[in-house]
Amino acid sequence: MYNLIGVGFGPANLSLAIAIDDHNRRVPQDEQLSVLFLERSEGFAWHPGMLLPHATMQISFLKDLVSFRDVTHPLSFLSYLQQHGRLDHFVNKQTFFPSRTEFSDYLGWAADHVSEHVRYGAEVRAAHVDPEDHSVVVELADGEQLHARAAVLAPGLQPRLPEGVSLSPRVIHTSQTLHAMEHVPFPVRTAVVVGAGQSAAEVVRYLHGRDANTTVHSVFAKVGYTPADDSSFVNRIFDPAMVDRWHEAPEDVRRRLFEYHRGTNYSAVDPELVEELYGVEYEERVTGRRRLFMDNCSEVVAYRETPTTVEVDVRDLTTGEATTLEADLVVFASGYRPADPVDLFGADARWYRHDGTAPVVGRDYTWTPARESAPPVYLNGGVEHTHGLSSSLLSNLAVRSGEILDSLVARRSAPSAAVPGALGASTR
Repeated sequence: MYNLIGVGFGPANLSLAIAIDDHNRRVPQDEQLSVLFLERSEGFAWHPGMLLPHATMQISFLKDLVSFRDVTHPLSFLSYLQQHGRLDHFVNKQTFFPSRTEFSDYLGWAADHVSEHVRYGAEVRAAHVDPEDHSVVVELADGEQLHARAAVLAPGLQPRLPEGVSLSPRVIHTSQTLHAMEHVPFPVRTAVVVGAGQSAAEVVRYLHGRDANTTVHSVFAKVGYTPADDSSFVNRIFDPAMVDRWHEAPEDVRRRLFEYHRGTNYSAVDPELVEELYGVEYEERVTGRRRLFMDNCSEVVAYRETPTTVEVDVRDLTTGEATTLEADLVVFASGYRPADPVDLFGADARWYRHDGTAPVVGRDYTWTPARESAPPVYLNGGVEHTHGLSSSLLSNLAVRSGEILDSLVARRSAPSAAVPGALGASTR
Protein backbone atom coordinates (compact mmCIF):
# COMPACT_ATOMS: atom_id res chain seq x y z
CA MET A 1 0.00 0.00 0.00
CA TYR A 2 1.68 3.20 -1.21
CA ASN A 3 0.90 6.57 0.29
CA LEU A 4 0.66 7.96 -3.25
CA ILE A 5 0.65 6.64 -6.80
CA GLY A 6 1.17 9.09 -9.62
CA VAL A 7 -0.13 8.53 -13.14
CA GLY A 8 2.11 10.20 -15.70
CA PHE A 9 5.59 11.59 -15.22
CA GLY A 10 5.93 14.83 -17.10
CA PRO A 11 7.10 18.12 -15.54
CA ALA A 12 4.10 18.37 -13.16
CA ASN A 13 4.59 15.05 -11.42
CA LEU A 14 8.37 15.40 -11.71
CA SER A 15 8.17 18.58 -9.65
CA LEU A 16 5.96 16.78 -7.14
CA ALA A 17 8.37 13.85 -6.94
CA ILE A 18 11.18 16.28 -6.09
CA ALA A 19 9.04 17.94 -3.39
CA ILE A 20 8.21 14.54 -1.86
CA ASP A 21 11.85 13.47 -2.03
CA ASP A 22 12.81 16.68 -0.19
CA HIS A 23 10.18 15.93 2.45
CA ASN A 24 11.39 12.37 2.96
CA ARG A 25 14.96 13.53 3.46
CA ARG A 26 14.06 15.89 6.29
CA VAL A 27 11.61 13.81 8.34
CA PRO A 28 11.96 10.58 10.37
CA GLN A 29 11.37 7.34 8.51
CA ASP A 30 7.91 6.82 9.99
CA GLU A 31 6.80 10.17 8.54
CA GLN A 32 8.13 9.55 5.04
CA LEU A 33 5.77 9.09 2.10
CA SER A 34 5.99 5.95 -0.01
CA VAL A 35 5.35 6.96 -3.62
CA LEU A 36 5.47 5.47 -7.09
CA PHE A 37 5.02 7.34 -10.36
CA LEU A 38 3.95 5.40 -13.45
CA GLU A 39 4.99 6.54 -16.93
CA ARG A 40 4.16 4.67 -20.13
CA SER A 41 7.19 6.01 -22.03
CA GLU A 42 10.45 4.13 -21.69
CA GLY A 43 12.19 7.21 -20.33
CA PHE A 44 11.57 10.82 -19.48
CA ALA A 45 10.44 12.95 -22.44
CA TRP A 46 8.87 16.37 -22.73
CA HIS A 47 7.08 17.21 -26.00
CA PRO A 48 9.81 15.51 -28.06
CA GLY A 49 7.95 16.14 -31.31
CA MET A 50 8.18 19.92 -30.81
CA LEU A 51 11.84 20.34 -29.85
CA LEU A 52 12.32 22.33 -33.02
CA PRO A 53 15.52 24.21 -33.86
CA HIS A 54 15.48 27.81 -32.60
CA ALA A 55 12.33 27.26 -30.49
CA THR A 56 12.65 29.02 -27.14
CA MET A 57 10.74 28.90 -23.88
CA GLN A 58 8.02 31.49 -23.32
CA ILE A 59 8.44 31.59 -19.55
CA SER A 60 11.43 32.58 -17.45
CA PHE A 61 13.99 29.92 -16.50
CA LEU A 62 13.29 30.95 -12.89
CA LYS A 63 9.91 29.22 -13.21
CA ASP A 64 11.65 25.87 -13.13
CA LEU A 65 10.73 22.79 -11.09
CA VAL A 66 11.79 24.14 -7.70
CA SER A 67 12.93 27.79 -7.50
CA PHE A 68 9.60 29.40 -6.54
CA ARG A 69 9.49 26.98 -3.61
CA ASP A 70 13.21 27.07 -2.71
CA VAL A 71 15.64 29.39 -4.51
CA THR A 72 18.61 27.45 -3.09
CA HIS A 73 17.44 24.07 -4.36
CA PRO A 74 20.13 21.84 -5.94
CA LEU A 75 17.77 20.88 -8.79
CA SER A 76 17.15 24.41 -10.04
CA PHE A 77 17.84 25.42 -13.62
CA LEU A 78 20.79 27.51 -12.41
CA SER A 79 22.23 24.47 -10.63
CA TYR A 80 21.81 22.49 -13.85
CA LEU A 81 23.73 25.17 -15.76
CA GLN A 82 26.50 25.24 -13.19
CA GLN A 83 26.88 21.45 -13.19
CA HIS A 84 27.10 21.47 -16.98
CA GLY A 85 29.67 24.26 -17.06
CA ARG A 86 27.40 26.72 -18.89
CA LEU A 87 26.34 29.16 -16.19
CA ASP A 88 28.59 32.01 -17.35
CA HIS A 89 27.79 31.35 -21.00
CA PHE A 90 24.06 31.44 -20.33
CA VAL A 91 24.38 34.67 -18.35
CA ASN A 92 26.23 36.21 -21.29
CA LYS A 93 23.20 35.52 -23.49
CA GLN A 94 21.29 38.08 -21.39
CA THR A 95 17.98 36.30 -21.67
CA PHE A 96 15.36 34.83 -19.38
CA PHE A 97 14.34 32.30 -22.02
CA PRO A 98 16.43 29.19 -22.71
CA SER A 99 15.89 27.12 -25.80
CA ARG A 100 13.23 24.46 -25.57
CA THR A 101 15.88 21.81 -26.22
CA GLU A 102 17.98 23.03 -23.28
CA PHE A 103 15.00 23.17 -20.93
CA SER A 104 14.03 19.65 -21.98
CA ASP A 105 17.54 18.51 -21.12
CA TYR A 106 17.23 20.22 -17.73
CA LEU A 107 13.99 18.35 -17.03
CA GLY A 108 15.60 15.03 -17.95
CA TRP A 109 18.59 15.83 -15.71
CA ALA A 110 16.26 16.54 -12.79
CA ALA A 111 14.23 13.38 -13.49
CA ASP A 112 17.39 11.27 -13.17
CA HIS A 113 17.73 12.47 -9.56
CA VAL A 114 14.37 11.00 -8.52
CA SER A 115 14.31 7.97 -10.82
CA GLU A 116 13.96 5.58 -7.86
CA HIS A 117 10.37 6.81 -7.50
CA VAL A 118 9.43 6.15 -11.13
CA ARG A 119 8.51 3.06 -13.12
CA TYR A 120 8.91 3.73 -16.83
CA GLY A 121 7.26 1.59 -19.49
CA ALA A 122 4.21 1.20 -17.25
CA GLU A 123 0.96 1.93 -19.07
CA VAL A 124 -2.03 2.59 -16.82
CA ARG A 125 -5.24 1.06 -18.13
CA ALA A 126 -7.77 2.01 -15.44
CA ALA A 127 -8.28 3.09 -11.85
CA HIS A 128 -11.00 2.37 -9.32
CA VAL A 129 -11.87 2.83 -5.67
CA ASP A 130 -11.56 -0.04 -3.20
CA PRO A 131 -14.31 0.70 -0.63
CA GLU A 132 -12.98 -1.89 1.80
CA ASP A 133 -9.75 -0.07 2.62
CA HIS A 134 -10.61 3.31 1.08
CA SER A 135 -7.73 3.09 -1.39
CA VAL A 136 -7.21 3.86 -5.05
CA VAL A 137 -6.39 0.82 -7.17
CA VAL A 138 -4.41 1.50 -10.33
CA GLU A 139 -4.47 -1.23 -12.96
CA LEU A 140 -1.66 -1.55 -15.50
CA ALA A 141 -1.98 -2.81 -19.05
CA ASP A 142 -0.34 -6.12 -18.06
CA GLY A 143 -3.00 -6.69 -15.38
CA GLU A 144 -0.91 -5.76 -12.34
CA GLN A 145 -2.85 -3.85 -9.68
CA LEU A 146 -1.26 -1.31 -7.35
CA HIS A 147 -2.91 0.13 -4.23
CA ALA A 148 -2.44 3.58 -2.70
CA ARG A 149 -4.00 5.80 -0.07
CA ALA A 150 -4.10 8.59 -2.66
CA ALA A 151 -3.46 9.13 -6.36
CA VAL A 152 -2.22 12.08 -8.37
CA LEU A 153 -3.13 12.29 -12.04
CA ALA A 154 -0.91 14.17 -14.47
CA PRO A 155 -1.49 12.54 -17.85
CA GLY A 156 -0.72 15.79 -19.67
CA LEU A 157 -2.66 17.40 -22.48
CA GLN A 158 -4.04 15.33 -25.34
CA PRO A 159 -3.73 16.51 -28.97
CA ARG A 160 -6.99 17.88 -30.34
CA LEU A 161 -7.95 17.44 -33.99
CA PRO A 162 -10.79 19.02 -35.99
CA GLU A 163 -13.79 16.81 -36.58
CA GLY A 164 -13.26 14.45 -39.49
CA VAL A 165 -9.45 14.62 -39.47
CA SER A 166 -7.61 11.29 -39.40
CA LEU A 167 -3.88 11.09 -38.82
CA SER A 168 -1.60 9.48 -41.40
CA PRO A 169 2.01 9.87 -42.60
CA ARG A 170 0.85 12.90 -44.63
CA VAL A 171 -1.65 14.37 -42.13
CA ILE A 172 -0.21 15.06 -38.68
CA HIS A 173 -0.70 17.09 -35.50
CA THR A 174 2.01 19.57 -34.52
CA SER A 175 2.97 17.35 -31.57
CA GLN A 176 4.27 14.79 -34.10
CA THR A 177 6.32 17.20 -36.19
CA LEU A 178 9.90 16.16 -35.47
CA HIS A 179 9.15 12.43 -35.43
CA ALA A 180 7.22 12.68 -38.68
CA MET A 181 9.92 14.66 -40.46
CA GLU A 182 12.73 12.40 -39.26
CA HIS A 183 11.02 9.40 -40.86
CA VAL A 184 9.17 11.00 -43.76
CA PRO A 185 9.43 8.58 -46.73
CA PHE A 186 8.65 11.22 -49.37
CA PRO A 187 9.94 14.67 -50.34
CA VAL A 188 7.97 17.55 -48.82
CA ARG A 189 7.75 20.05 -51.65
CA THR A 190 4.57 21.73 -50.37
CA ALA A 191 3.33 21.80 -46.79
CA VAL A 192 0.14 23.26 -45.37
CA VAL A 193 0.07 24.33 -41.71
CA VAL A 194 -3.42 24.97 -40.30
CA GLY A 195 -3.63 27.25 -37.27
CA ALA A 196 -2.52 30.61 -35.91
CA GLY A 197 -0.93 29.87 -32.52
CA GLN A 198 2.66 29.55 -31.33
CA SER A 199 3.02 25.94 -32.41
CA ALA A 200 1.70 26.72 -35.88
CA ALA A 201 4.15 29.57 -36.36
CA GLU A 202 7.07 27.49 -35.09
CA VAL A 203 6.24 24.66 -37.48
CA VAL A 204 5.92 27.13 -40.36
CA ARG A 205 9.40 28.48 -39.58
CA TYR A 206 10.82 24.96 -39.19
CA LEU A 207 9.41 23.56 -42.44
CA HIS A 208 10.36 26.68 -44.41
CA GLY A 209 13.93 26.61 -43.09
CA ARG A 210 14.41 22.86 -43.24
CA ASP A 211 14.56 22.56 -47.01
CA ALA A 212 15.07 25.34 -49.54
CA ASN A 213 12.83 23.42 -51.94
CA THR A 214 9.79 23.39 -49.63
CA THR A 215 6.88 25.79 -50.09
CA VAL A 216 4.81 26.43 -46.95
CA HIS A 217 1.22 27.67 -46.79
CA SER A 218 0.09 28.97 -43.40
CA VAL A 219 -3.71 28.83 -43.32
CA PHE A 220 -5.63 30.69 -40.60
CA ALA A 221 -8.86 32.64 -40.13
CA LYS A 222 -7.28 35.83 -38.79
CA VAL A 223 -5.79 38.66 -40.82
CA GLY A 224 -2.43 37.93 -39.23
CA TYR A 225 -0.80 36.20 -36.30
CA THR A 226 -1.78 37.78 -32.98
CA PRO A 227 1.26 38.65 -30.82
CA ALA A 228 1.17 37.00 -27.40
CA ASP A 229 0.55 39.42 -24.55
CA ASP A 230 3.53 38.98 -22.24
CA SER A 231 3.48 42.46 -20.73
CA SER A 232 4.50 42.80 -17.10
CA PHE A 233 1.11 43.61 -15.56
CA VAL A 234 -0.76 40.98 -17.56
CA ASN A 235 1.80 38.33 -16.61
CA ARG A 236 0.44 38.55 -13.08
CA ILE A 237 -2.26 36.17 -14.32
CA PHE A 238 0.39 33.45 -13.85
CA ASP A 239 1.48 34.48 -10.34
CA PRO A 240 0.93 31.92 -7.56
CA ALA A 241 -1.22 34.42 -5.65
CA MET A 242 -3.62 34.58 -8.60
CA VAL A 243 -4.59 30.94 -8.09
CA ASP A 244 -6.38 31.79 -4.83
CA ARG A 245 -8.28 34.67 -6.40
CA TRP A 246 -9.25 32.60 -9.45
CA HIS A 247 -10.46 29.64 -7.40
CA GLU A 248 -12.53 31.85 -5.10
CA ALA A 249 -14.11 33.84 -7.93
CA PRO A 250 -17.65 33.16 -9.20
CA GLU A 251 -17.88 31.15 -12.40
CA ASP A 252 -18.90 34.14 -14.54
CA VAL A 253 -15.89 36.10 -13.31
CA ARG A 254 -13.58 33.24 -14.20
CA ARG A 255 -14.99 33.18 -17.71
CA ARG A 256 -14.48 36.93 -18.05
CA LEU A 257 -10.89 36.73 -16.83
CA PHE A 258 -10.20 33.91 -19.25
CA GLU A 259 -11.55 35.86 -22.20
CA TYR A 260 -9.66 38.99 -21.13
CA HIS A 261 -6.35 37.18 -21.00
CA ARG A 262 -6.58 34.21 -23.37
CA GLY A 263 -4.11 36.10 -25.58
CA THR A 264 -1.36 35.25 -23.10
CA ASN A 265 -1.48 31.59 -24.12
CA TYR A 266 -4.04 30.76 -26.82
CA SER A 267 -3.92 31.50 -30.56
CA ALA A 268 -1.07 33.90 -29.95
CA VAL A 269 2.55 33.97 -31.14
CA ASP A 270 5.75 35.32 -29.65
CA PRO A 271 6.15 38.85 -31.09
CA GLU A 272 9.74 38.20 -32.22
CA LEU A 273 8.62 35.17 -34.23
CA VAL A 274 5.81 37.19 -35.80
CA GLU A 275 8.32 39.79 -36.98
CA GLU A 276 10.75 37.11 -38.16
CA LEU A 277 8.15 35.41 -40.36
CA TYR A 278 6.93 38.75 -41.69
CA GLY A 279 10.50 39.62 -42.63
CA VAL A 280 10.94 36.31 -44.46
CA GLU A 281 7.71 36.72 -46.40
CA TYR A 282 8.52 40.33 -47.29
CA GLU A 283 12.01 39.48 -48.52
CA GLU A 284 10.54 36.80 -50.75
CA ARG A 285 8.17 39.37 -52.21
CA VAL A 286 11.20 41.53 -53.00
CA THR A 287 13.15 38.74 -54.71
CA GLY A 288 10.13 37.16 -56.35
CA ARG A 289 11.21 33.70 -55.18
CA ARG A 290 8.28 32.93 -52.93
CA ARG A 291 8.06 29.85 -50.73
CA LEU A 292 6.13 31.24 -47.75
CA PHE A 293 2.46 32.11 -48.19
CA MET A 294 0.14 33.48 -45.51
CA ASP A 295 -3.34 32.34 -46.52
CA ASN A 296 -5.12 34.60 -44.05
CA CYS A 297 -8.87 35.07 -43.57
CA SER A 298 -9.14 31.48 -44.74
CA GLU A 299 -10.12 28.06 -43.49
CA VAL A 300 -9.66 24.47 -44.57
CA VAL A 301 -13.08 23.09 -45.48
CA ALA A 302 -12.05 19.64 -46.73
CA TYR A 303 -9.10 17.52 -47.69
CA ARG A 304 -8.57 14.29 -49.62
CA GLU A 305 -5.60 11.99 -49.51
CA THR A 306 -4.45 10.51 -52.80
CA PRO A 307 -1.73 7.89 -53.20
CA THR A 308 0.89 10.64 -53.59
CA THR A 309 -0.49 13.92 -52.18
CA VAL A 310 -3.15 15.58 -50.05
CA GLU A 311 -5.63 17.85 -51.81
CA VAL A 312 -6.60 20.64 -49.41
CA ASP A 313 -9.64 22.83 -50.09
CA VAL A 314 -9.09 26.31 -48.66
CA ARG A 315 -11.93 28.85 -48.60
CA ASP A 316 -11.42 32.59 -48.40
CA LEU A 317 -13.77 33.78 -45.66
CA THR A 318 -14.21 37.23 -47.18
CA THR A 319 -15.12 36.16 -50.72
CA GLY A 320 -16.25 32.57 -50.28
CA GLU A 321 -13.89 31.55 -53.07
CA ALA A 322 -12.33 28.09 -52.68
CA THR A 323 -8.84 27.07 -53.80
CA THR A 324 -7.36 23.59 -53.80
CA LEU A 325 -3.77 23.22 -52.66
CA GLU A 326 -1.85 20.09 -53.56
CA ALA A 327 0.33 19.30 -50.57
CA ASP A 328 2.75 16.58 -49.57
CA LEU A 329 2.15 17.25 -45.88
CA VAL A 330 -0.65 18.84 -43.82
CA VAL A 331 0.02 19.84 -40.21
CA PHE A 332 -2.90 20.68 -37.92
CA ALA A 333 -1.94 23.09 -35.14
CA SER A 334 -5.32 22.56 -33.49
CA GLY A 335 -4.19 22.60 -29.89
CA TYR A 336 -4.73 20.26 -26.98
CA ARG A 337 -7.40 19.25 -24.52
CA PRO A 338 -7.01 18.27 -20.87
CA ALA A 339 -7.56 14.65 -19.95
CA ASP A 340 -10.74 13.98 -17.99
CA PRO A 341 -10.24 11.72 -14.94
CA VAL A 342 -13.62 10.14 -15.69
CA ASP A 343 -11.97 8.37 -18.63
CA LEU A 344 -9.56 6.64 -16.25
CA PHE A 345 -11.99 5.86 -13.42
CA GLY A 346 -14.96 4.83 -15.55
CA ALA A 347 -17.93 3.82 -13.41
CA ASP A 348 -16.01 4.60 -10.22
CA ALA A 349 -15.96 8.27 -11.14
CA ARG A 350 -19.25 8.34 -9.23
CA TRP A 351 -17.14 8.61 -6.07
CA TYR A 352 -16.20 12.14 -7.12
CA ARG A 353 -18.00 15.27 -8.29
CA HIS A 354 -18.27 16.31 -11.92
CA ASP A 355 -20.33 19.17 -13.31
CA GLY A 356 -20.99 17.40 -16.60
CA THR A 357 -18.20 19.12 -18.50
CA ALA A 358 -15.26 19.04 -16.09
CA PRO A 359 -14.29 17.69 -12.67
CA VAL A 360 -15.08 19.77 -9.57
CA VAL A 361 -11.72 20.54 -7.94
CA GLY A 362 -10.84 21.75 -4.44
CA ARG A 363 -8.26 24.42 -3.76
CA ASP A 364 -5.68 21.76 -2.82
CA TYR A 365 -6.10 20.22 -6.30
CA THR A 366 -8.19 17.28 -5.09
CA TRP A 367 -11.01 15.97 -7.20
CA THR A 368 -13.89 16.85 -4.85
CA PRO A 369 -15.35 13.67 -3.30
CA ALA A 370 -19.02 12.83 -3.70
CA ARG A 371 -18.72 10.51 -0.70
CA GLU A 372 -16.81 11.22 2.49
CA SER A 373 -15.00 7.86 2.33
CA ALA A 374 -13.55 8.45 -1.13
CA PRO A 375 -9.73 8.34 -1.17
CA PRO A 376 -8.09 11.60 -2.31
CA VAL A 377 -7.32 11.98 -6.00
CA TYR A 378 -5.21 15.00 -6.95
CA LEU A 379 -5.36 16.56 -10.41
CA ASN A 380 -1.87 17.89 -11.15
CA GLY A 381 -2.81 19.87 -14.24
CA GLY A 382 -5.85 20.20 -16.45
CA VAL A 383 -7.66 22.37 -13.90
CA GLU A 384 -7.64 25.64 -15.77
CA HIS A 385 -11.38 26.04 -15.16
CA THR A 386 -10.88 26.12 -11.37
CA HIS A 387 -7.28 27.29 -10.84
CA GLY A 388 -6.57 29.64 -13.73
CA LEU A 389 -4.51 29.93 -16.88
CA SER A 390 -1.28 28.80 -15.25
CA SER A 391 -2.59 25.35 -14.37
CA SER A 392 -1.73 23.79 -17.73
CA LEU A 393 1.63 25.56 -17.99
CA LEU A 394 4.98 25.34 -16.22
CA SER A 395 4.60 28.63 -14.35
CA ASN A 396 3.37 27.33 -10.98
CA LEU A 397 4.83 23.83 -10.86
CA ALA A 398 7.08 24.47 -7.86
CA VAL A 399 4.39 26.14 -5.76
CA ARG A 400 1.67 23.68 -6.75
CA SER A 401 3.90 20.73 -5.84
CA GLY A 402 4.45 22.22 -2.40
CA GLU A 403 0.72 22.70 -1.92
CA ILE A 404 -0.11 19.12 -2.94
CA LEU A 405 2.63 17.84 -0.63
CA ASP A 406 1.27 19.90 2.26
CA SER A 407 -2.20 18.46 1.63
CA LEU A 408 -0.86 14.90 1.54
CA VAL A 409 0.99 15.35 4.81
CA ALA A 410 -2.04 16.96 6.48
CA ARG A 411 -4.28 14.08 5.42
CA ARG A 412 -2.04 11.56 7.19
CA SER A 413 -2.81 13.16 10.54
CA ALA A 414 -6.35 14.54 10.11
CA PRO A 415 -9.77 13.27 8.98
CA SER A 416 -10.43 14.10 5.34
CA ALA A 417 -13.23 16.53 6.14
CA ALA A 418 -10.84 18.54 8.32
CA VAL A 419 -8.28 19.04 5.59
CA PRO A 420 -8.54 22.40 3.78
CA GLY A 421 -9.72 21.83 0.22
CA ALA A 422 -11.18 18.40 0.95
CA LEU A 423 -14.88 17.47 1.15
CA GLY A 424 -15.91 20.76 2.66
CA ALA A 425 -14.06 22.83 0.07
CA SER A 426 -15.47 25.13 -2.54
CA THR A 427 -17.55 23.20 -5.05
CA ARG A 428 -17.09 25.58 -7.95
